[in-house]
Amino acid sequence: MPSDGDRDTALVQQEGHVEVDTVAWVTRYVGGNGSDRIGFELALAPSDTVRTVLRRLSQRFPQLQRALWDPASGELGEHIEVVVNGAILGVRHSLDSQLKDGDRILLFGQYMGG
Repeated sequence: MPSDGDRDTALVQQEGHVEVDTVAWVTRYVGGNGSDRIGFELALAPSDTVRTVLRRLSQRFPQLQRALWDPASGELGEHIEVVVNGAILGVRHSLDSQLKDGDRILLFGQYMGG
């Protein structure tokens, strides 16, 4: 089981990298306990977008795949927020925004209540 702050550096290549962090209950989908932070450094190809990086990560974790993507539409589901470089997806970036070396993606669960 990954521990808090683990980094999967085996995938980093010379093209650059993007950091993807999962926090709180989203970590359950990547081998965590649902309360910490688990991060990954993923190799970045020149044409990578937010979508391609999230697809690559979610293919490694079937539970994340089911939680992150809507099976009917193939688009993001409703329960996990995606933040790119500090801005919620849709503000400064879209799923098809191209990423560059050093960009950061954060996945965290939406909290609902009344």
